Amino acid sequence: MMRRAGDHAIVLGAGMSGLLAARVLTDFYDRVTLVERDALGPGEGEAREDGPGEEGPGERAPRKGVPQGFHAHALLPRGLQIMDELFPGLTEEMIADGAVPYEPAHVRMIMGGFEFARAPAGEVGVSATRPFLEEHVLRRVRALDRVAIEDGAQVTGVLMEEDRVVGASVAGPGGERDLPADLVVDAMGRGGRTPAWLEAMGFDRPQEDTIKVEVAYATWYLRFPEGALDGERMVLVGASPGTLKGAALCMVEGDRWLVTLGGSAGVRPPADRDGFLAWVDEVLPSDVAAAVRHAEPLGEIGAARIPTSVRRRYERLDRFPEGLLVTGDAICHFNPIYGQGMSVGALDAVAMRECLREGTGSLAARYFAAVARALDPAWRLSTGADLALREAEEQKTVASRLLNAYLGRMRRAAARDWRVAEAFGRVSGLVDRPSALVRPAVVWRTLRG
Repeated sequence: MMRRAGDHAIVLGAGMSGLLAARVLTDFYDRVTLVERDALGPGEGEAREDGPGEEGPGERAPRKGVPQGFHAHALLPRGLQIMDELFPGLTEEMIADGAVPYEPAHVRMIMGGFEFARAPAGEVGVSATRPFLEEHVLRRVRALDRVAIEDGAQVTGVLMEEDRVVGASVAGPGGERDLPADLVVDAMGRGGRTPAWLEAMGFDRPQEDTIKVEVAYATWYLRFPEGALDGERMVLVGASPGTLKGAALCMVEGDRWLVTLGGSAGVRPPADRDGFLAWVDEVLPSDVAAAVRHAEPLGEIGAARIPTSVRRRYERLDRFPEGLLVTGDAICHFNPIYGQGMSVGALDAVAMRECLREGTGSLAARYFAAVARALDPAWRLSTGADLALREAEEQKTVASRLLNAYLGRMRRAAARDWRVAEAFGRVSGLVDRPSALVRPAVVWRTLRG
């Protein structure tokens, strides 16, 4: 039986991290209010009448608050495991509604110019668009008796008594009002307001670790001829220092393929048809490029840019108000090319649950320390890869150069040895910690390869 932590908790933001936080909080609070500025009611997010991704009924467009929602998203194996734990049967439900299940045998992965060998078995994942994933989790959250959702509402601030947050001010269709609460969770993504609130309350802002990534995307939704890729359901091509260009092809719900081209360090993929196809010919294997050229377009090409990865170091603050927590992209937003965001939000939810099980004393300090431990592997993997792509040698430490040299050797070995490829995939999928890559058996196979 869960330990009761209080009467009322508020979650600010109904993105994936906010939805997962709301689910966890229902185990500890009598009431949970989810506040979201976008409208989430019936009809919101239905297929557009025109524009990128146009298609038939039931296919949903991204919310305004999720600008990356149009592009390729990955729900990494560890993230899917956590969501299935929080919402039993979610994976089967999504597959029944059209999400595409895949195993390692269905994925062609090319990293550093090497096509990885495919493991005969491994973690099962699902491929779907971000709106589809959010819709299914939101549906589960709506069904929880303890959750109330206030959409179309803006958060104007938090309420303070001495050094404790005791609620939030919300402006909605009925005007502005104060919502008292025992706990407030900032899940407002990259635009999270906690640093500004801390400063206004006389606390220090958190230190920010910033990596310049200059990532740009172009995405096209297509329908491939039957059997075009001979049973493959995903093709991933990583950028390399020589080209700074990558691509992801994902089979998604609605018998569609989502094709995202990505450029790093200021390299921008074209958003016009001819330029897009020319990039496809350059980056993708010839059979995949031919399938893209013969596919049926579904709408226009959409584009987006992300300038930086930022990690806010709340765990390093000496003082932090009780009654306030932060989760998801409001703590750390990564280069989205690695698909870590939703899964890291799930890890944050697990950390929140484990800390609340121990009570509410010094909750913020314990929670941020736990989140930092959970974030470290994903942050090291993504920032190490980002620095490896940039040509400015002064940005690379000796440790990062050694790590990148070893990973380069591992990619070569993974082209011949599926066990090395499996180890790499489990770490990339956040199932194993990075230390798994230097286990004696993996090192031996890597050096032998």
